[in-house]
Amino acid sequence: MKQQRFAVVAGTLVLIAAAAVSQFSGRAVPVARTLAATAAAPAGTARFVIDPQASEASYRVGETFFENNRFHLAVGVTHGIQGDIYVDRVHPDQSRLGAITVNINQLTSDSARRDAAIRRHWLESDTYPAATFTPTSIEGLPKTSVAGQDIPVRIHGNLSVHGVTKPAVFTGTVRLAGNALTGTVETKVQMTDFGFDPPAIMMLKTENQATLNFRFTAHPAGV
Repeated sequence: MKQQRFAVVAGTLVLIAAAAVSQFSGRAVPVARTLAATAAAPAGTARFVIDPQASEASYRVGETFFENNRFHLAVGVTHGIQGDIYVDRVHPDQSRLGAITVNINQLTSDSARRDAAIRRHWLESDTYPAATFTPTSIEGLPKTSVAGQDIPVRIHGNLSVHGVTKPAVFTGTVRLAGNALTGTVETKVQMTDFGFDPPAIMMLKTENQATLNFRFTAHPAGV
């Protein structure tokens, strides 16, 4: 359960990262650039808004049932995502990503019991419903833009959830085609790095490592 909790949070991070990646759709010399969260679109950029209905953050955590040594992959998904991306089509490497928040209290898997335990005990998302990812830099942003191409990126930042903040790096690809920014980013985390052990309950034990994934779509504000 705790592992799933972490995965949820991480899922948030993945979302944020993906959003950042989506801003850039070009193919040029990769660069690392410091990002700053901003409330208004900087000069020369267009503000893109993540579409929660077309985006999702998810976690994948391995579970082993001692009876018959059966393995199961637990997956939880949430669409409660908010965030802005500031895209500079002329100079993609000047694009920026604002802070991204995810409603982890909406995380849903194939087990209502697991989800309830995450909300009430492990992640305590009934009390701490929001997870926030604040980007610090993005590697791979091109200097010139080429629409419709997948751009590999690495997004560095800090993930805050349940009162704990840890650095994280997400990798994946982003694409800008017309008025649609899309992408997928992923990272792997260790639950013990966030101060809790993987659940081990009688006949069930979960892995310490969780995979966090963010698949997103963003559109220009007001469109």
